Amino acid sequence: MNQETAPRPQLGDPVRNFSVLLSPTLRGARLARLLAVEQLRGWELPLEAPSQIVAELAANAATHGRIPGRDFRLTLYVVGDTLRIELTDTRGDHLPRLNRPDPQADSGRGLLIVEALADRWGVTSGLPPRKTVWAEVDVRGARPPGGPVGISSPSRPG
Repeated sequence: MNQETAPRPQLGDPVRNFSVLLSPTLRGARLARLLAVEQLRGWELPLEAPSQIVAELAANAATHGRIPGRDFRLTLYVVGDTLRIELTDTRGDHLPRLNRPDPQADSGRGLLIVEALADRWGVTSGLPPRKTVWAEVDVRGARPPGGPVGISSPSRPG
C-alpha cells in the first residue's frame, strides 16, 4: 500500500469529476465498472487499467464493505495528469489488507490486481462508519476533452 498523495493541480488544469451512489450488491459492482468505462471514454482516458481497478474495488465494496441498506460511492476525478478512483463504503471497521492467497483459492486477488495496475493506492478512514479505498493512475499524455494534445499531424509527402 502506498502513501496517499494528493494530485498537485497546476493553474489552468481542468478538474473533471464523477460520483455516484450504488447498491452494495454484485449488480451494483458491475454497474460501477460500466459507468466508469463510459465516463472515462467521455474524458478520452485509458480504459483498461482503470476499469479493472474499479471492478476490483467495487467488488470488494459489495462483498466486504456491505451493510444492507447502505450504498457505496464510486468517485472518479482527474486533476492534472492523475486519475483518482475512490470507492467509499460503510464498513470502516473492515480495512482491506494485501494478502497472498493460496494458489488454489477462488478469490483474494483483488488488491494484488489493484497493486499491479495502480501507480499508488491506499485506504483513508472517513467519518464513522466509512472508509475510502483509493487508487491513482497517471494518465500523462491522455487527451483531454476538446481535442488531442501532443499529437502531431502526419507529414504530407512533397
